Amino acid sequence: MNVAAKLFGRFRDYDTHNKLRVYQDKAKLIMTRNLEVWNDEELQVESVRLQNEARMGTPLEELLIDAYALVCETAKRKLGLRPYEVQIMAAIALHEGFLIEQHTGEGKTLSAVMPAYLNALTGKGVHVLTFNDYLANRDAQWMAPIYRFLGITVDSVQAGMTFYEKRESYSADITYVTAKEAGFDYLRDTIALSEADTVHRPFHYVIVDEADSLLLDEARVPLVIAGEPVSSKNDGILFAEVARKLQQGEHYVFDEFQRNVYLNETGAARAESLMGCGNLYDSHNNGLLSSLNCALHAETLLTKDVDYIVRDGMIELIDEYTGRVAENRHLPERLQAALAAKEGLQSLAGGKILGTITLQHFISLYPKICGMTATAYASAMEFEAVYQLQVVRIPSNRPNIRIDHPHQIYTHKEAKLKALVREISSVHRTGRPILIGTSSVGESDLLAEALSAAGVPCHVLNARNDAEEAEIIAKAGEIGAVTVSTNMAGRGVDIRLGGGNPMQAEAVANLGGLYVIGTHVNESVRIDDQLRGRSGRQGDPGASVFFVSLEDELLLRFGIHKAIRAPRQDEPLEDPVLRDKIIHIQRVVMGQNFDIQQELNGYSDMVEDQRRILYEERLAILKGMKPMSPAEQRVRLFYIDKFWAEHLAYVSYLREGIHLESIASRSPIDEFHVQITEAFDEIPDKINRASEEMLVRLEGSNDPGKWEKFGLKNPTSTRTYIINDQYIQNKRSSWSAMTVFAYWLRKFARPLFKLSKY
Repeated sequence: MNVAAKLFGRFRDYDTHNKLRVYQDKAKLIMTRNLEVWNDEELQVESVRLQNEARMGTPLEELLIDAYALVCETAKRKLGLRPYEVQIMAAIALHEGFLIEQHTGEGKTLSAVMPAYLNALTGKGVHVLTFNDYLANRDAQWMAPIYRFLGITVDSVQAGMTFYEKRESYSADITYVTAKEAGFDYLRDTIALSEADTVHRPFHYVIVDEADSLLLDEARVPLVIAGEPVSSKNDGILFAEVARKLQQGEHYVFDEFQRNVYLNETGAARAESLMGCGNLYDSHNNGLLSSLNCALHAETLLTKDVDYIVRDGMIELIDEYTGRVAENRHLPERLQAALAAKEGLQSLAGGKILGTITLQHFISLYPKICGMTATAYASAMEFEAVYQLQVVRIPSNRPNIRIDHPHQIYTHKEAKLKALVREISSVHRTGRPILIGTSSVGESDLLAEALSAAGVPCHVLNARNDAEEAEIIAKAGEIGAVTVSTNMAGRGVDIRLGGGNPMQAEAVANLGGLYVIGTHVNESVRIDDQLRGRSGRQGDPGASVFFVSLEDELLLRFGIHKAIRAPRQDEPLEDPVLRDKIIHIQRVVMGQNFDIQQELNGYSDMVEDQRRILYEERLAILKGMKPMSPAEQRVRLFYIDKFWAEHLAYVSYLREGIHLESIASRSPIDEFHVQITEAFDEIPDKINRASEEMLVRLEGSNDPGKWEKFGLKNPTSTRTYIINDQYIQNKRSSWSAMTVFAYWLRKFARPLFKLSKY
């Protein structure tokens, strides 16, 4: 850690300490308000008073103590929940726009009710963004008795709802909804041709649950609305066959950390020979080169049952952060087609993209943002840099007595698997519940098979049924339970000792509490901490340990297996320096990922700026703020959408190959900005010309039937999906000397000096 980071950490800790003292004083004041003597009607009259005050302009800070005391008393009467002092402290920080770190099991759901209620008093609406539909529905229904008793409406949005159901849900004072669904609904609104066809109202205040997952891990995930897909030509088969005939080292190389793969001179010559296409680096072959690169990426860097599964003849991607199948997610179009070809499947073209926005940019549309999670502190600098959100660590209600054991490190995977089965079998015989976190669907299945062979029954969580999984997780603390799960992010369910049975809980506590085992370390320390945090909730006993092998993907990438010359052995390596090295690697990777995100932001930020400029004009037309006839409104909205969609297609094409600019000693991002700025500057003239021509053809008609006849309507059907674009990275530092040589030789030297192609 550098000096700046240390100084930043010390200042942050000092600042947090001062804030917590203020919050604690306010929390004590709230808890001493004697509302127990009030009857229900008096509480409800008080809520009406607070609403009137808020809507007349009284600052919410002046109403906070009264509002929070009211919620606390209502929670006790309606749900039997009396908020702890630390929950109230967390609620104050949320209202002030901070990102709170609150330990697993400390009651984030109830903490969020207080600021949600306070900010809903204005009538402007509050969104609580959750990780999945199950949690949105569960939390809304769970907390509804508090809100409704106090005269505040609450609802949840679920995928698959009708337009009218969604519009009603968003009109509630407080709406629980997944970040992705809210984002998709926003995209649908951006192509609506009348205000009556929109579901959102102006954004106001948002509480982001599982904030580290949504604001960092998935922040750059682009949400897309597009026309319906169509079957595409299966040209990808040719590229897949060519990629399989190329050999690592001889024909292509990886970058230092195996994030990207590149053809070398010999590989380019071999590919040209196999495809009979002439010089791959001629401008007319840009599409071929891009498709071949995608085929090579799919063949060498995407692993079945780790990065994706094949189910019912379809490619289904696996979320790298949760380890679960990611519903409705696609790779960029050419890479998705390449992956389908690799598996011998028919590819579908994605349909014309009509609009797109990253989760980061969508969430930034809210004027007031706050968030909560159990693991934020390790990434505090990232939250500050990207969102200007400061992290406040809320103390736990009871001291954490969980025992975190040192990593168990093995020389090879086989030894690690044997040790895992041995450890799990031994602990299981005592009846102590065990939660095992794995790296992938494939590893989950492999471990489950090994445990079954050893006579240890277990539940495996890697499906898409969130409600069913939540039920299994809730029972993971029962005596004898063995639960194998991919990443625990976004599960949103506490694991109570004994499954909530007091008699069983005592027995499990006497056994040492929940035993958490990780089968690998993640790139991010935060993800490891999420798994650890499932044990030791609310002062319960518990323990955690991670089993690691030098053949694990993360350690192979950094060459630890080469640096550690230990002979293969079944016993763990006893080297504390090695454990420190693993922690160092995690810090390095977190830093790399942050740098990559910052670089990628440089590309998406300008596109988002352009989108907002155009959308402001579109919104003004939609709301009738610009005096035009109905025909003029419809025509201009139609052409704004048409030329924006064309611009997005150009941006996508440009983005795929812009890294080549680095070979010519030009900055890819600077060139990207220049080219998309030039393209965007042409859009207003295109809209004006096309609109004028269409209005002449319409002869000023305001007849919707005539508009339809001339094609001035929304697409007959659309679909929404998510793009996994993490493979698109800044490749400037990744070009090897051989790759640069191959590019220059084939693009310039060979044509200039008329050298042989092969």
